[in-house]
Amino acid sequence: KFYQHATTEASQATLASVSPVFAVMKLDKEGNTTYFEKKKTELYQELGLQARDLRFQHLMSIATRNNRIIMRMEFLKAVITPEFLLILDYRNLNLEHWLFNELASQLAGEGQLVTYSLPFEFRAIEAILQYRISKLQGRLNTLQPQILETLEALVDPKLLSVDRSKLHILLQNGKSLSELETDLKVFKETILEILDEEELIEELCLSKWTDPQVFEESTSGIDHAEEMELLLENYYRQAEDLANEARELRVLIDDSESIIFINLDSHRNVMMRLNLQLTMGTFSLSLFGLIGVAFGMNLESSLEEDPRIFWLVTGIMFLGSGLIWRRLLSFLGRHLELPLPPHVPAVLKKSQPAAGRVEIKNNLRAETFGLSRS
Repeated sequence: KFYQHATTEASQATLASVSPVFAVMKLDKEGNTTYFEKKKTELYQELGLQARDLRFQHLMSIATRNNRIIMRMEFLKAVITPEFLLILDYRNLNLEHWLFNELASQLAGEGQLVTYSLPFEFRAIEAILQYRISKLQGRLNTLQPQILETLEALVDPKLLSVDRSKLHILLQNGKSLSELETDLKVFKETILEILDEEELIEELCLSKWTDPQVFEESTSGIDHAEEMELLLENYYRQAEDLANEARELRVLIDDSESIIFINLDSHRNVMMRLNLQLTMGTFSLSLFGLIGVAFGMNLESSLEEDPRIFWLVTGIMFLGSGLIWRRLLSFLGRHLELPLPPHVPAVLKKSQPAAGRVEIKNNLRAETFGLSRS
């Protein structure tokens, strides 16, 4: 028994020694900031949490445990209590400007947070959500002009070929846009999961269950659960607006790809038609060139003695070749003409204004890139 007890203590000591160490940044209600390092085991014991609560296995999550809010916004890991905010692993975030210059002032009420008059957890949640939305907005603002500039260069109908470097840039921007759409989708789903559950919204109001004064205010006057719901809905709506803008960019990329293919097909058809015309011209000259071959043979007749025969035969050759070439061109034109549009019944004529609106919308979309659609 003594040996087993000693072995257990040794194993626990070994596990405690390999426990990860968090670099913690602590901010209180007044914006005072302290920095320290603490092992994961010590940290979750002080906060009254369990080890799995600080695992942060999802890239984006908002959860409550033992009157604590555990948030993760991609690289940002935070634990919110009614008295302070903890930012974990702050040294590896590359967020020095926001952490050291903006976050403390926002929590102290010097920023533009609308929840300053509410308990501390509201300010902390709003500051983190505001930072996340601003990062997503910045990514969209960076991608949008690059994509529009690239599309404007690619959909030019005068270009006979497509610049591969522009296509490579468009491919990279499209990939970045897809990642942005995924991040926005995850952000909206995370907030929507909370908005769909009234109990989760109530659990986010930490001070309501710890401070009697706040509980009285929530029951008699301002309902803090409704304020939390409005706060989350506000940032959900902002994420939805960003998602709509990203979706419009995606539609523009898809439409531009169709325009690029149409332009390339048009130029390819022109080259094929030119090649066909040259082939027909060569055929016409070769056909009547047989006359010159016949007269060029070493045959004796009375015609070669007349000097006017050369010009007569040459004229007949060129005239016949021209007539055959024009005949072939008219035959080609008849078979390449577009068919007449079908007759529109009277019943379907009522839908013409809607079709006109669609055509105007398409023309406006084309004018964005400097095009004119027919």
